[in-house]
Amino acid sequence: MNVTELGDLLALINASLNAISASALVTGFVFIRRKVVDKHKRAMLTAVGASALFLFFYVARVLLTGTHEFAGEGLARLLYLSILFSHIALAILMLPFILRLLWLVKHARFEEHKRLARFVFPVWTYVSATGLLVYLLLYQIYGYA
Repeated sequence: MNVTELGDLLALINASLNAISASALVTGFVFIRRKVVDKHKRAMLTAVGASALFLFFYVARVLLTGTHEFAGEGLARLLYLSILFSHIALAILMLPFILRLLWLVKHARFEEHKRLARFVFPVWTYVSATGLLVYLLLYQIYGYA
């Protein structure tokens, strides 16, 4: 396996981790709405774990292969870059809030956790879903240069 193939494999792994994270987030939301706290906790820890693994493998992929230029043109390029930039900006923004949510739970401050999670959940879900979409656009649909 050459470096390009390894980088593409890492990108696929990252897309899978984003899909796992998004699924776990939605599942955790459903569980907490049903007041099934133990399953909510497991689902959310799955989302945290998948997101942490994503970050590790993303850095590894970028160090290995660098960044890729999107091969699409025109409206497709504009759409891709809009999704990519919102994904990156919101992912960076979310990290301290996710860490705060974990801290609040660890210290049994559940009301504060609940208030903050109402903001973090939809944004984190968007970040995970758009991560998968970025992969599809860059690696499967349009490709990279």
